[in-house]
Amino acid sequence: MKQVEVGPVSFGGSQRFSLIAGPCAIENEALTLRIAEYLKTLCCELGIDLVFKASYDKANRTSVTSFRGPGQDEGLRILQKVKDELELPVISDVHDLSQVAAAAEVLDILQIPAFLSRQTDLLVAAGRTGKPINLKKGQFSAPWDIQHGVGKLESTGNQNLLLTERGASFGYNNLVTDMRSLVIMRETGYPVIFDATHSVQLPGGAGGSSGGQRQFVGALSRAAVATGIDGLFWEVHEDPDRALCDGPNSLPLDQLRGMLEVLLQIDAVVKEGVLHD
Repeated sequence: MKQVEVGPVSFGGSQRFSLIAGPCAIENEALTLRIAEYLKTLCCELGIDLVFKASYDKANRTSVTSFRGPGQDEGLRILQKVKDELELPVISDVHDLSQVAAAAEVLDILQIPAFLSRQTDLLVAAGRTGKPINLKKGQFSAPWDIQHGVGKLESTGNQNLLLTERGASFGYNNLVTDMRSLVIMRETGYPVIFDATHSVQLPGGAGGSSGGQRQFVGALSRAAVATGIDGLFWEVHEDPDRALCDGPNSLPLDQLRGMLEVLLQIDAVVKEGVLHD
């Protein structure tokens, strides 16, 4: 299993899982910094490596009127402030070729959204930056098909890759998670992340926006950690019911500590078992 180093954060191997977390989209600077500071304090207390996640532009929202974020320039400025003031690595989505160069100047990980996981030119451009890449498996893809996206990224010489499962389309406005996919994707030799909050999303399920079932995030996270994954991906918010993006599938901050404490216990049992085999 390859280990991917992102500043002080490491993904892969037999160590405990790392966490990628933050609000779906950057709503404003103050809120972003408050959430990042809360996450940093919590993860430091629990001994969990953290990468802060927030999107500067959600280009794949359901409706043309949906909130997308502050845009590239302002969003990257805010993420740079998170890096400078809180000393956290940051990750965000890149949606087209025009974003890649500027994003790579700030981001520690470039993320390829699931809807764009087959876009060859985007993957190659991202790979050529040399930055770690988080490739999210498309909702429309089988887990073994991730190898083709991996091949596109590896063609640039970049092997700093993370692979993320975020559920598969199952009929209209619904996703399911096949836990076998976490094992299958890990056979590529790259660290695998489970995006638990997007896996409970109901795409377009609220009419002009996506719905979600955050009550299932904990159960799916426990199941995923039990497979031996390398990282978890959670969208979180101070007040998810008032969030401007992905609120129905985001976790409130006050639930995180209890959930993480349980997950750490599961992870320790699984990883110790791997070490003893």
